[in-house]
Amino acid sequence: MVSQNIIIKPVITEKSMQDAGFNRFTFMVFKTADKTAIKKEVEKKFNVNVINVLTNIVKGRKKRAGARRTEIEEPVFKKAIVKIKAGQKIALFDVAQGQT
Repeated sequence: MVSQNIIIKPVITEKSMQDAGFNRFTFMVFKTADKTAIKKEVEKKFNVNVINVLTNIVKGRKKRAGARRTEIEEPVFKKAIVKIKAGQKIALFDVAQGQT
């Protein structure tokens, strides 16, 4: 796997922001990406030391939209939870640190 553009975007939810306080950061990644490629990409892109990488496939949920309430299925995606060394930060997740 080429270690270029593996990370699609960060996943910003209440749970992921709480995990950021414990040095765990969540990203949406390509389905073909493996743990070692994700680790190398995060270390290279954010200049941090990765301790552990957990991955899982998130099933797309169904929701209804429009006047006729047609059913739309969201796509399946792969999520990676990356644990980094204590004392290091990723700036993308620093948004809610000052709020209570």
